[in-house]
Amino acid sequence: MKNSMWSLKLSTSALVLIPAAVGINYIGKLFAGLLKLPLWLDAIGTVLAAMLAGPVVGAICGAINNVIYGLTMDPISFIYGLTSIGIGLSVGVLAHRGRITGIGSAVVVGLIAAVVSTVISTPINIGFWGGQTGNVWGDLVFAWMAAHHFPVWMSSTVDEFIVDVPDKIATVIVAYGIFKGLPQKMTILFRHDSQTEQL
Repeated sequence: MKNSMWSLKLSTSALVLIPAAVGINYIGKLFAGLLKLPLWLDAIGTVLAAMLAGPVVGAICGAINNVIYGLTMDPISFIYGLTSIGIGLSVGVLAHRGRITGIGSAVVVGLIAAVVSTVISTPINIGFWGGQTGNVWGDLVFAWMAAHHFPVWMSSTVDEFIVDVPDKIATVIVAYGIFKGLPQKMTILFRHDSQTEQL
């Protein structure tokens, strides 16, 4: 079933996975916030879901995640749902094509996810925050670049990217570690070529 990667029909296992993945995202963000880490860690569940069930499920998890953040934490999270969808889609496609086979390839996929996140988030950051991300590490670089008269779009892109790179690499590595730790009997339930009944 080569085209099943983009199927909008969700298996029972995928429907169970979505709330679990959203919960992992929420816990990751809370963990990063409590420890004041220079990371977000709010896409581990999205990436794990994309690895297990493909880009559509990954994108759905990312979108739902930001809806919940928007309702419970900050309404601006709604618009960043576009970034989460992009991450879920990109990682899901790469995982479906067998591009995540070890820590090294997980790092590469993390870099790709960081680029996707930067491309989508930077215009949002400029539109809503004048180009800043709200992350102290990235915003220090933004302030330095602004003081040296770099264009806002360039300062904002660098701000976003230097935070996204370690965040997305850590996210993909953690998700991959969880994925590899799951029993094969569980992971096979999510394969698109399995005989799992589609809803």
